[in-house]
Amino acid sequence: MKSIIFFITIILFSSFCFGQTDSTPPIETDSITSKSTLTLGSVYANNASYYGQKAVENTPYVALAATYRFKSGFYLSGLAYKLLNEKTSTVSASNLGAGVNFKLSQRFTADLSYSHSFYPAYSPLLQAANADNASLSFTYENWLNINIGGDYAFGKTNDGFVTGGFSKSINLFSIGKKDIITINPSADVVAGTQHFYQTYLTEKKIRDSVLGIILNPISGNPSQGSTSNTISKTSFNILSYNLKLPLAYNRAHYVVEAAYQLSILSKEAQSDPGKNNSFVTLSFYYQF
Repeated sequence: MKSIIFFITIILFSSFCFGQTDSTPPIETDSITSKSTLTLGSVYANNASYYGQKAVENTPYVALAATYRFKSGFYLSGLAYKLLNEKTSTVSASNLGAGVNFKLSQRFTADLSYSHSFYPAYSPLLQAANADNASLSFTYENWLNINIGGDYAFGKTNDGFVTGGFSKSINLFSIGKKDIITINPSADVVAGTQHFYQTYLTEKKIRDSVLGIILNPISGNPSQGSTSNTISKTSFNILSYNLKLPLAYNRAHYVVEAAYQLSILSKEAQSDPGKNNSFVTLSFYYQF
């Protein structure tokens, strides 16, 4: 494992260290296109990932996404989550964002964006402490795409993250004349601070206490969860190493994708340090 991590690190820092992060994979990836496009998507995931980390409780969800890209490279996006283990019919979280994607040269692309998320009180999502997010990312496009990006997440707390990685899109085969099956393996390393985790533990303790009172109205004793106190992380450390394997069926206007992500947490990660997390997603995107 150390040799794999060393190899990834060498690749990241010897290839200009440029990259990209984009939460909604578009069918058309050029920053300036021949026309404006609207992409609608739906996603199922077995658990919510926050830079490879996950909450104490399982958070499987379905989501609906929309991105409108103008010819200039400017885009608007929206996202709505519904946690499958919640009994309420309300939306569990939503997100609105805007950004611009532009070319610095023939092979270098930059993306600048800002988004705001809306969470209910005491949300079980790990990232709920940081409702606002400003991002800047770069991509070097060649036979191997090299990515690096930075995120400043703020709200109830303030955290900074840097993600560096690489990806390779591979055409496998076609079933018919107008489709193609592709695989796009990627690997990245995430470093950052972890102020958000202390807020998550504090709100989880309150949420568990309220649930305990509801479940035990006579005794009134709150249920005890795994919410031991943690010192807020102000230092900047490696958080996770992530390997992702998306397999996609592509046609002119839509993509169906199944993806598996393995996240290896560092010993500095406060959520299950040194453990491995697995995430599975099923997605459908249609572009008008």
